[in-house]
Amino acid sequence: MTSFSLGKFPHVDLCDLLKLEGWVQSGAQAKVVIAEGEVKVNGAVETRKRCKIVAGQTVEFAGFRITVVE
Repeated sequence: MTSFSLGKFPHVDLCDLLKLEGWVQSGAQAKVVIAEGEVKVNGAVETRKRCKIVAGQTVEFAGFRITVVE
């Protein structure tokens, strides 16, 4: 499993995380796949596009899985 570092930030928006990881090509595409229920956070479907992802959470989409760290 890979990890995503928040660096100096307290959180990352879910739609931004998908885009930053290259799992989608655009923010618009990220919002669509989230709204369609294709993304899970800590094993549960997440449909909030701007859901704040913090250290310790795991995000899954299309066979990808990443853990967010500080």
